Amino acid sequence: MQPLEVGLVPAPAREPRLTRWLRRGSGILAHLVALGFTIFLTALSQPGTCLFSWHPVFMALAFCLFMAEAILLFSTEHSVFLFCFQKAWIWLYWAGLIVAILCAALGLGFIISSKMRSELPHLVSWHSWLRALTLLATGGQALCGLYLLCPRAAMVSRVARLKLYHLTCGLVVYLMATVTVILGMYSVWFRAQIRDAAWYLCLALSLYPALVIMHQISNSYLPRKKMDM
Repeated sequence: MQPLEVGLVPAPAREPRLTRWLRRGSGILAHLVALGFTIFLTALSQPGTCLFSWHPVFMALAFCLFMAEAILLFSTEHSVFLFCFQKAWIWLYWAGLIVAILCAALGLGFIISSKMRSELPHLVSWHSWLRALTLLATGGQALCGLYLLCPRAAMVSRVARLKLYHLTCGLVVYLMATVTVILGMYSVWFRAQIRDAAWYLCLALSLYPALVIMHQISNSYLPRKKMDM
């Protein structure tokens, strides 16, 4: 079994100290925003009041918190587990991804149960369709990750190319998750509680971790993987 290389991104040589600290600060802020926005959505949902109330809670845990933290884990500037060894980072990533999939599946189960009880139709909005596609795509990413963990057992010859595909598709999946959350903010339930300037603030909070992750993957790690191919 060959260990999976993680996306460690060393700081560029001779980089201005201010730029380096600004980038580190943006990563810390991304952690705080992901956690804070998840707590906000949980409080807004008032879990336990009805079946539907659990849906936004588990979806926020899956797409806003655990998925984002699993990706941010692979940065030497944004990770909160810098003290861990490389193999520990891989297993922490897998733990975060598995919990994200489980939470998303639970959120999907609660919305299906809620609509069945209320006798409402399923898959009637862009939010519901993208939510289902994102969950399927996340499962596909996990399967691809298993091939990378055991490339010999999976008979994978072009490991570097598969890693590039895995990184690229992972970014797409995370962006799908972000758009799913944003479309949920257009729902009647959300707009009945959050309006005007507060709604745009929530929009900005949901987008901020995605911008940090996009920079981490597209500007730092993907070019290195292309050179290795």
